[in-house]
Amino acid sequence: MENTKPEGVGVPVPEAAVVERDAATSSSPEDRVEALRRVHVFADLPEDQLQWFASNTEDVRLSTGDLIFRKGAPADTMAVYLEGEVRAYRDDQAHDGYVYIARAGEPNTEVSGKLPFSRMTVWNATGRAVTPMRMLRFPVRLFPELFQRMPVLVERLVGIMSDRVRDVTTADQQRDKLMALGKLSAGLAHELNNPAAGATRAANDLITVLAELRDADLRFCEHDLTPEQYAAVRDFENNAIEHTANAPQLNSLEQSDLEDALTTWLEEHGVDDPWKLSNNFVEAGVDASALDKLLQQTGSTAIVDVLVRVSAQLAAAKLAREIKTGTARISELVAAIKEYSYMDQASLQKVDIHKGLENTLLILKYKLKKKNIVLTREYAEDLPLIKAYGSELNQVWTNLIVNAVEAMQDGGTLKVRTRKEPTDIMVEIRDNGSGIPDSAKTHIFEPFYTTKAVGEGTGLGLDTVARIVRRHRGNVRFESKPGDTCFQVRLPF
Repeated sequence: MENTKPEGVGVPVPEAAVVERDAATSSSPEDRVEALRRVHVFADLPEDQLQWFASNTEDVRLSTGDLIFRKGAPADTMAVYLEGEVRAYRDDQAHDGYVYIARAGEPNTEVSGKLPFSRMTVWNATGRAVTPMRMLRFPVRLFPELFQRMPVLVERLVGIMSDRVRDVTTADQQRDKLMALGKLSAGLAHELNNPAAGATRAANDLITVLAELRDADLRFCEHDLTPEQYAAVRDFENNAIEHTANAPQLNSLEQSDLEDALTTWLEEHGVDDPWKLSNNFVEAGVDASALDKLLQQTGSTAIVDVLVRVSAQLAAAKLAREIKTGTARISELVAAIKEYSYMDQASLQKVDIHKGLENTLLILKYKLKKKNIVLTREYAEDLPLIKAYGSELNQVWTNLIVNAVEAMQDGGTLKVRTRKEPTDIMVEIRDNGSGIPDSAKTHIFEPFYTTKAVGEGTGLGLDTVARIVRRHRGNVRFESKPGDTCFQVRLPF
């Protein structure tokens, strides 16, 4: 991420604050002017301007590993890197993810730090020299005079700052997307694993049941049944299978009582391991009277093999339905992901807001289940389609819903509401979580602002929401107090 260059990173603060040793040298202004001519933005400036700038800088030499600036210290200098390389980290103790690398000789990074018109007041990272370094430090207090004496330089520095802000914002937005994708992926893995594991287990059981069914068929065929008896067995099987597919779920006590009664009947008629059959028959709505009727139709000689065959048929049908249910759930999730991302579709198109919300809720279902969140929907019936970037709007719903869920305790309530207004569609996300602190309310849409712990958020979620909504010529507002936070997004037709 060498091009990830946040505004104000890569400059030193006063040596009394952070530099670990006295590294200033007594080079002459002429020597500094000569060095400045090798820096891209200074190379063609007039001699008198370079001499003024050089005479107001401090020439600093540093060794590998020297601390240059620390996160949180006052940002009151601009730096011109003449030799070496600096690497800056957002967290001084976590060098696994540096903010960026700045090197002497690279036009995009050789001038850095507190640049003209920057609103930064403290360093937002910690930097160290990774090679021997030489740099010139220019104090921020002289910026007003710099504006008067060197307007061309100021214009160039503002361009560098704008590019730097754009680059780091893009990189952090990408990081925020990747973090969101990671969260979605974790939930989807869980949601996909359950039906996939269920379908796999059912398929394995089905292989065993089909082997039992083949054996039962062979024994069944050994009986010389009349066409009428075959028809009776077929009707009994069809009715039992149909009942199993549509029967209401019994409670455990009812199920146990019915199984006991059937087990007794099966034992009395010589069926081995009757408990293996009784569960299937109860689910199929078969009771002792139905078995008595089948016995009268098929005769006592064939009844055991008939019942074993019917039970195997019921088990096979049940497992097939489980496989169908599991694979249908997987297909539903895959379809939701495809619609959520608008894969293979034009980026700008007619968008169904309700479908986008439902796909988002389906993908985030695991988050709601994990906290036992109660979800309520209140959708307007006459909501029109709008021309929009569907995948971007889904990002909006994702960020707002995830924030709401993370703000709530176990058993919270999430309400999603839509409404058609005279010129807009209104989408409302409401939660009964802890609310937004008063001190944060004026900052929550600012880039990089976050109330979460270090490493848990980039501070770009709501900035992304505001940016996408603005792109759609809409607006987003919120109201919050402890126990009731509501975000409203309005999008024009």
